[in-house]
Formats: sequence, C-alpha cells, structure tokens
Amino acid sequence: MRNATVLRPFQRGRRSVADLERWRQIRADWVAGIHAESNFHLLFDHIPGVAFFAKDREGHLMYASRALLARYGMQDDSGILGFKDHDINPRSMADAYVEDDLKLFSGEVKMVERVELWWDLQGLPDWYLVTKIPLFAPDGRCVGVAGILRAPAESERSLPLFQTVARAVEVIRRDYAKPLRVEAVAEACGQSLRQLQRHFQRSFGLTPQEFLIKTRVIAASRLLEDPAFSLSQVAERCGFGDQNTFSLHFRRRTGVTPAAYRRKVAGERSL
Repeated sequence: MRNATVLRPFQRGRRSVADLERWRQIRADWVAGIHAESNFHLLFDHIPGVAFFAKDREGHLMYASRALLARYGMQDDSGILGFKDHDINPRSMADAYVEDDLKLFSGEVKMVERVELWWDLQGLPDWYLVTKIPLFAPDGRCVGVAGILRAPAESERSLPLFQTVARAVEVIRRDYAKPLRVEAVAEACGQSLRQLQRHFQRSFGLTPQEFLIKTRVIAASRLLEDPAFSLSQVAERCGFGDQNTFSLHFRRRTGVTPAAYRRKVAGERSL
C-alpha cells in the first residue's frame, strides 16, 4: 500500500547579511512610494486564520504575515523577502498567482477573489479563499499587489456547494497516490459525476480530474527535489501509474520534463 507523500515548500539556502540589507532598503523605498492610507500590513499578524502578503510591481515579496511564513516553515521573512512566486512555489501554482497579478496591474480587474489550491500547515494541497488588490502610489501608479489567504469559515463550509467540493478535495488529498478515479470521488460525495464536475468548475474553475492531476504534479515536484527517488518511483508514489504518463502530465502543467525540473532545482541549490 502506497502512502501519501507529505509536501513541503521549497527550502532556500541561508541568506547573506548584505543581501538581506539590500532588500530591506529596497522594501523601505517601496513602502515610501505607497500612499499613507495603504499602510495596511501592521495588523495582519494579529488576525487569526488570515495570512497576508504584499508584492512590488515586479512580483518580489515584500511583506508576509506570521501565518503565511508558518505555511512555508519560516520563522521570519529572511527566507521569503525579495523572492518571486516561482522561487518558492511549483510552477503550476506560481503561474496562476502571476496571472492574477497581471490582471490587477493592467486594470483588467480591480480585485481578484477566488478559491485556489494552496498549502495547509502539513504541506498538503488544500483549497483556500484568496482576495488580492492592487496598491497605488500617490501619483496613481500601480506599485504592487496585496492579498489575504484564509480557510473558509464554518458558515461558508456549511453551504451545500462548499460541502460537496470540500469532501471531494479531502478524498483527493488523501488518496491521490492511489489509482483514484473521479467517478469514485463523486460516489464518495454522494454526487453524480456531472454534478461534481459542475461544482468544481464553479469553485475552482477546473474539473475534478484536473484538480487530481495538479495535486499529483505538486506532490511530484516535491519528490523530484530528492535525488534518492528515481523518476519511475516518483511516478508510482504520486499516482501516475507509469513514467510516460507522469512525464506527459508534468510537462503539460509545468512547461518542463520531470528530469529538467530536477536539474533546475539541483542547480538553484548549488548557487
């Protein structure tokens, strides 16, 4: 019986004092360009259940609340300050975050509100409610993005739509390493396949099958960081069945092959 793999965010090397000081000065300059009424970050460390972040116009992380740092296993912001989404998240997740930011920067939308795949405190993928807004300088220029991440409240979880999706997500998170079929997920939730697909589309903007594959890809991206596992072992442990299927799905959702991804991660760690 295969066990589900615990996922963990990317582990970064120790930062140099000079690099941290440089980014702290960059952050100070960035904050100075934000309108005084936008200095919103001070209270978020004290709001239970809410994780907060802010990024500059180029996507560098400038602020992260304690709740967000905890999800990355960090004690302070030395491991996150100045990094971009692709530096600390799998590409399949980071691409979605960057796409949101571009919509805010371009003025296509004034706010992003959606349910998205994210990490829980155990390092497993789960669904969270995310809200993002643009940040503006006094002269009207968009200088960054701020957002909050939170688990659905109990009152929201009691809604039929969330109950159905939450149950399906839990089944997928628990059993993604097995030869799981979406029809079995629907049956476990007391829904027809068509109903489950409709609920997933409304909540996530994707099908339950795609959610399952993305969960497996995220799990695989973690195992690929460990050279002790061969590509065929990663494929088996993450529920892909065989290495060819694994490579096909991984490349389609990350843009690179599993082998190329492993080489990239190894190269970054050697810097």
